[in-house]
Amino acid sequence: MKFYLQWYARLPSTNTFLKERLAVESNLPSGKVIAAREQTQGRGRLDREWVSSTGENLTFSIFLRGSYDRRKLPAASMAAAVAVAELLEAEGLKPSLKWPNDVLVNGGKIAGILLEQAGDATIVGIGLNVLYAPHNVAYKTTTLAASGGIASVDGARDILLERLGVRLATWQEQGFPPIREAWMARGHPIGTPLRAGIGNHPVEGTFAGLDDDGALLLDTDEGRKRVIAGDVGQPPV
Repeated sequence: MKFYLQWYARLPSTNTFLKERLAVESNLPSGKVIAAREQTQGRGRLDREWVSSTGENLTFSIFLRGSYDRRKLPAASMAAAVAVAELLEAEGLKPSLKWPNDVLVNGGKIAGILLEQAGDATIVGIGLNVLYAPHNVAYKTTTLAASGGIASVDGARDILLERLGVRLATWQEQGFPPIREAWMARGHPIGTPLRAGIGNHPVEGTFAGLDDDGALLLDTDEGRKRVIAGDVGQPPV
């Protein structure tokens, strides 16, 4: 897959910028990448703030044109998560993937992915902590440099775009099965106790894999449950 990269010094949000640009530029090519040295209103899943620091982290969004089944779209974010994991592995690290789209190193979050639709377009936003990890969040964080990997935003970008080109092309051409296999090799081991859900309606069980749409499968006391959105963590002891 070919990318067309455009850098900006400062943007509110690369995902938002792409959506706004799409509204006035109908011929925007698939593979357009908008990257920002600084995001002032970066967003994560569930409208959470994505905190970064000027010039110290990699934040960009990829525009994909095509009519995709909405049920199949989570696979695009998982393809991106696998690509990030491959970048980290190339740096000698051992990442793990947390459903649906977090990438961890030694239990610390190092990257997140935000998938959004705009008409027939799909936007994949990626934030990777290269030199700066936010401290005012409720979870452990880490960076590529602190973990022993490359300490260059531009260097990380080049490696990651190469891996993304391969993984997103695989998703578009072959569907979810090869992405699911790659994700499962780095994700929760089968049988891991998990709690998943949004707000006051969590589901607890053991990890049973991913379905054909990328939804989380949990084996519970009431049978197998399918979770399509929410946070995942370990249940309280």
